[in-house]
Amino acid sequence: MITSSWEATGVGGGVLARRLSENPDTRTLLIEAGPNNEGILPVQVPLLCTSLNPDTAYDWNYTTTPQTGLGGTVLDYPRGRLLGGSSSINYMAWTRGSRDDYDRLARVSGDAGWAWDALVPIMKSIERLTPAVDGHNVSGEVDPSLHGTHGPLTVSVPMIVPTDRFVIGTTQQLEEFPFIEDMNSGNPIGIGYLVSTVKNGTRDSSATAYIQPALASHKNLDVLVNSQVLRVLKTGSINGNPVFRGVQFAASANATVFTVRAAREVILSAGAVSTPQLLLLSGIGNSTRLQQTGIRPLVDLPDVGQNMQDHPIIGNVFNTSSLDLTTDDIRRNTTLASELLTQWQTNRTGLLTLALTSQLGWFRISDNSSILAGGDPSAGPTSPHYEFLTEDGFGAAPQTFPDTGRYFTMFTAVVSPKSRGSVTLASSNPFDNPLVDPNFFSAPIDIAIMREAIKAARRFVSAPAWADYLTGEFGPFAAARTDSEIEAYARNFTNTIFHPTGTAAMSAFNASNGVVNPDFTVKGTIGLRVVDASIFPFIPAAHTQAPTYIIAERAASIIRSLTWWER
Repeated sequence: MITSSWEATGVGGGVLARRLSENPDTRTLLIEAGPNNEGILPVQVPLLCTSLNPDTAYDWNYTTTPQTGLGGTVLDYPRGRLLGGSSSINYMAWTRGSRDDYDRLARVSGDAGWAWDALVPIMKSIERLTPAVDGHNVSGEVDPSLHGTHGPLTVSVPMIVPTDRFVIGTTQQLEEFPFIEDMNSGNPIGIGYLVSTVKNGTRDSSATAYIQPALASHKNLDVLVNSQVLRVLKTGSINGNPVFRGVQFAASANATVFTVRAAREVILSAGAVSTPQLLLLSGIGNSTRLQQTGIRPLVDLPDVGQNMQDHPIIGNVFNTSSLDLTTDDIRRNTTLASELLTQWQTNRTGLLTLALTSQLGWFRISDNSSILAGGDPSAGPTSPHYEFLTEDGFGAAPQTFPDTGRYFTMFTAVVSPKSRGSVTLASSNPFDNPLVDPNFFSAPIDIAIMREAIKAARRFVSAPAWADYLTGEFGPFAAARTDSEIEAYARNFTNTIFHPTGTAAMSAFNASNGVVNPDFTVKGTIGLRVVDASIFPFIPAAHTQAPTYIIAERAASIIRSLTWWER
């Protein structure tokens, strides 16, 4: 009998729950801090994703420390706190990243199995590419040969929206912004149609695609919800190395604390904020800092909680002459919103099936730019420096939503940042939120890239395709004209796209740095692995849910290949 247990607040736990329980001779326990995902309407309806955070029961409701690079701003920092974790509250973008992202991971880890070509079969095995919800012909919008058709997770191209013709028209008019048929090819440079984790007009997540089917068919899988893991426990030693096969959990700060032991392994899939917090609470981290926090050090791993990376994003808003419905109308008109919800509930069609955006663009700073004189932070020539995201409506949080008007937002994000932050303990109390510091724009190159991305967005909408649609720029964006003004605007209004990574970084087996080995085992321990986005030593230039599914599927393959697995 083999027992595994973990706290799962996202993709990794869901994938492992299904894959490990496929062996009937195992027994697997999944522990989730939040509630079940089933029956929560905003989780199911794609366009209601923006209502799931902050300050909801489905969010950990973290905030950042004051961000020096953003003028001292404290940001809300969403993380899913329900079955499926952040895959149940995110914006559903499905982007694998670049060939260079994975080839760099292979080099850093010393494991060729992390290279792009080695991972393509795993990428396809995850996916089930399905038609667009509105039934339109998606030829030229996605390349079916790049995708899987029988995997557990459904991906699809969104319905047609009016602004599609302006975005795609620009790619035909401005050579600087080429059209790309499918950004999941390994070379995403260009702009094209988004693929989203939407199944028949409904969100698909690690809970709906992996956990619930496994529960329905695998009697050896147990799922415990509303139970927060407090720490992992040392249960012994082997050849001087500590063994961690125990887990403490409780429903709340005042509830009974329970302990469970795993016969083989404990796997943490708690995400790039909670995983380092749990490791530190368990005595795994920087020994000096642990002692200062009142925690007995058991394994000295200074990199736990360090190396944090995220994608800063800003919404650049334009006034429009739109006569079509936009997300602005849905936000203002409760009758319209109710009608669209009724349509969705009746046949899973309409605007509520959108995962907020229809197109994404990925671009690089010129190799000859002085911005890159100090080194290129990206993984290589197929890996972008910045991203465009489009929204047919107003998307400039934290600015106040206007009472009138219709808008178009071109988001710009820095996707190969050089800045590094941290996740550290506020106290030894597991119910105290950790200190989350993405340290945005601490590296000068990041603010320079954001500045150039904003200028590129202006060039993009200067194409003739937009002439009769956009009527001017809106708000603080309109006032930022010079380079210094653009940088000040970016520092005042940048937010997070909530893609934290890197806080339990992978390194080679013999490396002195890092937290986990290429097989996900925590260095210096026995019986403990980490499988979530915290293991990326460099943040992928992508929305991070697809890369996390990919690494989780490989983790399951590695674990199932062990000699003890079939005993």
